[in-house]
Amino acid sequence: MDGPAVSSSSDKLVINTKGTGMRNVHLDEEVRLIERLRKVEALFARTTFPGERRAAESALERIRSRLQELEKIERPVEFRFSLPDGWSKSLFVALLCRYGLKPYRYAGQRRTTVMVNVAASFVDDVLWPEFCELNETLRSHLDSVTNRIIQQAIHSGDMHVEEQRGQEPTPAEDRTTSSA
Repeated sequence: MDGPAVSSSSDKLVINTKGTGMRNVHLDEEVRLIERLRKVEALFARTTFPGERRAAESALERIRSRLQELEKIERPVEFRFSLPDGWSKSLFVALLCRYGLKPYRYAGQRRTTVMVNVAASFVDDVLWPEFCELNETLRSHLDSVTNRIIQQAIHSGDMHVEEQRGQEPTPAEDRTTSSA
């Protein structure tokens, strides 16, 4: 056989390439994640239409329409969202842009801080609950992938950090890293 041999199972796509052995590509896992994220979006849009593509488009339009109606009766408020990490910020900014909102931050704010002017009820009823659900789904996936890679490439044993009594180190001894 000249080219790579490809076979699939319910969990992964396996590609056998000449001279490199077997490589496992977890494509189905990513597809399942995307499907879960779309289901969360549909839940918040209260979709009842068949067909994944049409339902997703209809869900987005319903949410945008809802936001436009709210902005007619409710004055937009400036919100500050302090997100825990870059992954969460990326997801949150994507949601804002998807709904036609313009995220920004002021000079001197952390990179994970996002500002936006939006109706408070939209934040309370749609934006924040949807973000929390999507973020939990994404975080769970990223944690799973990270743990699997660390176990396969670095160490597969117990990685428990023992808690000891005593004092915390002084700032000069502290080796904290920060991306903010």
